[in-house]
Amino acid sequence: MSPTTLPAGPEHGHVTFLGAGPGDPGLLTLRAVEALASADVLVAEHEVLDVVRTHARPGVAVLDPDTHPSSGADPGVGTPQQAAVDGVSTTAGAPAVRDAAHLVMEAARGGRRVVRAVSGDPGLDGYAAEEMLVCAAAGVPFEVVPGIASAVGVPAYAGVPLRDAQGADVRFVDARTASDRCWTEVGSSDGTVVVSTTLDSVAAAAVELVSAGRKPDTPLTVTIAGTTTRQRTWTATLGTIAQTLKQAKVLPSPDGGRPVIAVVGERGAAAQRDQLSWFESKPLFGWKVLVPRTKEQAASLSDQLRSYGAVPHEVPTIAVEPPRTPQQMERAVKGLVTGRYEWIAFTSVNAVKAVREKFEEYGLDARAFAGIKVAAVGEQTAKALIAFGVKPDLVPSGEQSAAGLLEDWPPYDPVFDPIDRVFLPRADIATETLVAGLIELGWEVDDVTAYRTVRASPPPAETREAIKGGGFDAVLFTSSSTVRNLVGIAGKPHNVTVIACIGPATAKTAEEHGLRVDVMAPEPSALKLAEALADFGMKRRAAAMEAGDPVTRPSERRPGARRRRTT
Repeated sequence: MSPTTLPAGPEHGHVTFLGAGPGDPGLLTLRAVEALASADVLVAEHEVLDVVRTHARPGVAVLDPDTHPSSGADPGVGTPQQAAVDGVSTTAGAPAVRDAAHLVMEAARGGRRVVRAVSGDPGLDGYAAEEMLVCAAAGVPFEVVPGIASAVGVPAYAGVPLRDAQGADVRFVDARTASDRCWTEVGSSDGTVVVSTTLDSVAAAAVELVSAGRKPDTPLTVTIAGTTTRQRTWTATLGTIAQTLKQAKVLPSPDGGRPVIAVVGERGAAAQRDQLSWFESKPLFGWKVLVPRTKEQAASLSDQLRSYGAVPHEVPTIAVEPPRTPQQMERAVKGLVTGRYEWIAFTSVNAVKAVREKFEEYGLDARAFAGIKVAAVGEQTAKALIAFGVKPDLVPSGEQSAAGLLEDWPPYDPVFDPIDRVFLPRADIATETLVAGLIELGWEVDDVTAYRTVRASPPPAETREAIKGGGFDAVLFTSSSTVRNLVGIAGKPHNVTVIACIGPATAKTAEEHGLRVDVMAPEPSALKLAEALADFGMKRRAAAMEAGDPVTRPSERRPGARRRRTT
């Protein structure tokens, strides 16, 4: 029987205790994703919920033990008993554990499948173990899906291996519950110690280790917000960590301190971190990048930006709407079915979407393209066609644009082409380049408005303030209309924000609006634009390190700092 088809009793249901890992949603296991997809109820603290919710099915009931505990009645009744600090649950006594467990069991009533998600690994979460015992005593069937423990995952993302070829001993200590005996044992050894503590208490943990026998010059690394784009790591020694944090202007936390992972020991690779820090050295690590496109177009670009360590923020500047007069589009789609066209050319993902929606309206599918040659202006448009079930016959081998498409487009030949007509569904504001080029090649063109692009509504006030106040590190402009529309609905980006444009025409529009362009894609492709921005970030980082300056993001520059034009 598949793990996803475990039987749920009619009365008790079934509970999956699931490890959500240390913070990066990409570290969820395949089994965790399966369990989330089949859950009826998801129980998770807010910070954990942000990691797992995208894999839950639509309509899943979500319960937060912090704000939705039970006190013996149905979920939703009672007073909060459990709190969470930066993703680490803290419980004020056994009653809170019982309430959280009761919430899980109540959720499982009636045969429902419940996922109880916890940070890290449930096997290392004492409260999760207590909840499992309560479920077992009540006869509620459950399973455990392990997750990556923070004490293991965070050092890996910080570039700090816990063992070397000599196989050094590794000890794990939770400083919040460690006894004097525990400190004595780890202090007397020479192995690597991984300490789970808080930022406010890490200096005290260092003192404990020195008092227990570790040398003050023992290297250590301290990592906060590990595995996320907010990750930050300091390298010091047990004797200097307090001063290091003070110089870094790390302020005390009013909530008792943010959780951190400290790795202590000669083999804990404080010395190796310069070579092994793969995550924080990504070219756009921590950069907040504005992506002003339609939401459908932004997805793949945002994914690529994340791979470079950036935090994309999608702001729709263009809304796509149907044409005001749909009759022309309706006639063209009917012409596809009746054999009017030899070719259909798609110049955008939105054009594919518009034709697909019209097909569905008429009860048609991809089979209606039989006998018709299909062209796509670039890779993203081709992917949209393939998702529709259509493999394009022509995609530009060079530049992914109307000009590139024309370079590969065959001239009309009455011997080989029984029909001389091309269907071109496109936006109402598209240029005439492709139409003129096809006519020059001997083709007749039905140039049809498949959709309209209009200015989107303004983004929230906080986003507008961040745009104008320098809260973004970079903005990617993928067309002249995105420049005009963003400035129109949100204002001009601050002068410290890096401006990246997809091509010369877009760059010219940006300059006309008073913006200085720092980055331009080598070819008109959104993915190439992201690559160009990553290259800019990498060179910027290298220059700072060569000069001995701290690596900062553009938004961390002092107010009013001017940007140099890059060539």
